[in-house]
Amino acid sequence: MKIIKNLGSLNEDGHQFAVTIGNFDGVHVGHQTILKTILDDCKKDGLELVVVTFEPHPIQILKPRNHFLINSFTEKRELLRNVGIKYLCEIDFSRDVSTLTPGSFLDEYILSCKDVKRIYLGHDFAFGANKSGDHQFVREYCQPKNIDVKLLNEFTLKEKCVSSTKIREALSLGSVEEVSKMLNRNFFISGMVVKGEGRGRKIGFPTANIRFPAERIVPAKGVYITRTQLGDQVWDSLTNIGNNPTFNTGNDIFVETHILDFDGNIYGDEITVEFIKKIRDEKKFESVNHLVDQIKKDEVLTRDFFRGQR
Repeated sequence: MKIIKNLGSLNEDGHQFAVTIGNFDGVHVGHQTILKTILDDCKKDGLELVVVTFEPHPIQILKPRNHFLINSFTEKRELLRNVGIKYLCEIDFSRDVSTLTPGSFLDEYILSCKDVKRIYLGHDFAFGANKSGDHQFVREYCQPKNIDVKLLNEFTLKEKCVSSTKIREALSLGSVEEVSKMLNRNFFISGMVVKGEGRGRKIGFPTANIRFPAERIVPAKGVYITRTQLGDQVWDSLTNIGNNPTFNTGNDIFVETHILDFDGNIYGDEITVEFIKKIRDEKKFESVNHLVDQIKKDEVLTRDFFRGQR
């Protein structure tokens, strides 16, 4: 995949291009379906598709917040590559960019490539100052330049709309099975394993504590059946998300994974945890013994689940 910052750098590429613009956070099933439809449409007309997105996500500049993004930018690149995208334009988003008029934005970042012949726009996508760059504006602006503008239909799954916002809402409820349907894959968190307090090992259930970017969203507090990828291997696992209320009184969110039948030292290693099913909410136990009893029950449920999958 060729990654650029401005379509102007494609003027020497020898192709004619189509463009679609969006944040594509999560690259969910709606994104996947629409992008594949656009790719097929472009292939018929001999056009190369360029996906235009923003780095960082505009919300991180205009209204910064933690636990918002479904994927990191590196993960989004890989997900787009898997869909079949060959050209990705990552515009450096800033407050200056946010105040550009729609015409100025198009001239500077999109129409700087003289070989752009078509623009595909999402049904609700708007850009530029005050979101004034809607479909009608782009069509009128591009008509004298003989650039075709196509409006994309909203994607629905079993008569329900699919969007990054819907996915965030489902994650906030711990509904990871519903999220898997909307993503067309399991939701995952990747990060480095860091040292914790070592309490899990002391009670017989060692955990890998994941350090992940603060802007990444995590599912609701609770215990989940998960799979953990370490290098080329994938292990069955059990993951807790929460504040460890039995031991802690703070509000920090921890992601701690107990990898079944594994006892290696993986401090400093990168792992990826896929969330499959929520078992229960997080709770504060009266004693460590009560906690241990519950974890044993959680482990039995997890083993039974995977046994049923095989």
